[in-house]
Amino acid sequence: MKLSIKEKASYGLGAVGKDMVYMLSASYILYYYQDILGVSAIAMGVILMAARVFDAFNDPIMGIVVAKTRTKWGKFRPWLLIGTVLNAVILYFMFAAPPSLNGGRLIAYAAITYVLWGVTYTMMDIPFWSMIPAFTEGGQERENLSTLGRSCAGVGSALVTIITMWCVYQLGQGNERTGFARFALILALLFVAFILVTCICIKEKSTVDVDSPSVGQMFRSLVQNDQAMTIVISIVLINCSLYITSNLVIYFFKYDFGGETWYNSYTLFNTFGGGIQILSMMLFFPLVRKFLSAIKVFYLSFLLAIAGYGILLVLMLFNATSIFVLFVPAFLIFTAFGMLTVLTTVFLANTVDYGQWKNHRRDESVIFSMQTFVVKLASGVAALIASICLSLSHLSKDTSDITEVVDTSSTSVMGLRLTMTLLPIIGLLAAILYFHKKYILTEEKVAEITEEIHRED
Repeated sequence: MKLSIKEKASYGLGAVGKDMVYMLSASYILYYYQDILGVSAIAMGVILMAARVFDAFNDPIMGIVVAKTRTKWGKFRPWLLIGTVLNAVILYFMFAAPPSLNGGRLIAYAAITYVLWGVTYTMMDIPFWSMIPAFTEGGQERENLSTLGRSCAGVGSALVTIITMWCVYQLGQGNERTGFARFALILALLFVAFILVTCICIKEKSTVDVDSPSVGQMFRSLVQNDQAMTIVISIVLINCSLYITSNLVIYFFKYDFGGETWYNSYTLFNTFGGGIQILSMMLFFPLVRKFLSAIKVFYLSFLLAIAGYGILLVLMLFNATSIFVLFVPAFLIFTAFGMLTVLTTVFLANTVDYGQWKNHRRDESVIFSMQTFVVKLASGVAALIASICLSLSHLSKDTSDITEVVDTSSTSVMGLRLTMTLLPIIGLLAAILYFHKKYILTEEKVAEITEEIHRED
C-alpha cells in the first residue's frame, strides 16, 4: 500500500524539527561556549570529540534496543517520542548555562549537557531514519521518501543556519547569551510539536517485524555488511568537510570581514546558502536525477563542492571584500552538499536490503544507528579541528564590539582561510576515491536484490 500524502507530510515535518535542533548544536555550540562564555577553544574541542567517542558505544547499543522493542505502538515510535522530549529539555539547558558558573565548573557543565544531548538525540534519530525501510516497499518509493526526509531535514538545517544569529540578537536585544537561551527554548518546543505529529501519523509495516537478534548477531551483521560500512565511512568524510566550514564561517565573518554589523553579512550569506541547499534537495536533485543515475549525481556533487572550495580559496587569497562575490562558491558548495545529503541516505537505505540478501537479516536499526554515530562523529572531529585552528590563530576571543577588519595579511587570518577550504577539499577527495573503489550497489544491482528478496518472501 502506497504512502499517503498525510504520512509523507508528517514524516517530512519531523525531519524539519530534528535537524533544526541538530544544526543549532553542530554549528553553534563551539561558538556559544568559546566565544560568548569564554571556555577555552581546545577544552571545547576535546569535549566535543570525547562525546563522539562515547557515542561509538552508545549508538549501536541504542540500535539494538530499538530492534528488540515490542509495543502496541511498534518499535520505533515510543523511542522517537521519548528521545525527542528528553533531547528538547537538554537542548535548552545546553544553551542556557547559569551565569554563576565559570572556570572548571562551566567546562563540566558544558561536557555533561553535551554528552546528554548526544545520548538523547540518538534515542530519537535512530528510530526516525530506521522507519524508512519499515514502512516503504523499497525501490522508487524508498528513494522518494528518503529524498523527502533529507530534503525536509535540509530545510530545517537551512532555516537555523539562516535565522540563528538574527534571532539571537533580536531575542537577546544585543545580548548573545540571553538570545541563545531564548532561541534554544523556541526550537525545543517546535521540535517536540513536529515529532508528535510524526508519531501520530506514521505507522510501520509488520513485514519488518523480525525476531530480535542477539547482541553478537547484530554486530556480526553490521561488520559483514561491507556496503553499509562503505557508506558510513563516506558520510564521515563528507560531513567532516562540511562541518569544518560551518564551524569556522562565523569566525570568518566576525574576524576577517569584520565590522560592527558583521552578523548582517553572515546572515545574508547563510540566507543565500540555505536557500540554495533547499532548492538543491527539492528542485535540483529531482531534475538532475531524471538524466543521471544516483551514482553519477553523487560524483557530480563532489566535483561541484571541490570546485566551490577552490574558488572560495582564490577569492580569500585575493582579499575579496564583497559578500556577493562569495555567492559564487557558496552556490556550488551548498548545491553539492544538498544533493549529497539526500544521496547518502538513499544509499544507506539500500544497504538494508543488501544486508538482508547477504546475511538474511534486516538490521535497519543497527545500520541507521551507524549513520547517527558517524554524522555526530564528523561534527566532533570538525569541532576539534576548528578549535585547534582557533587556538593557533588567536582569533578566538570574547570581542563583542568588532569595529575594524582584521589584518588580512596576518598568519592568523590565513590559517583560518586555509583550514576552511583546503581541509574540506582533502576530505572530499578521500571520500570520492574510497566510494568509487568500494560501492557496488548500482540501480540494477539494487533492483536485482529487491526482486530476489521478494521471491524468498
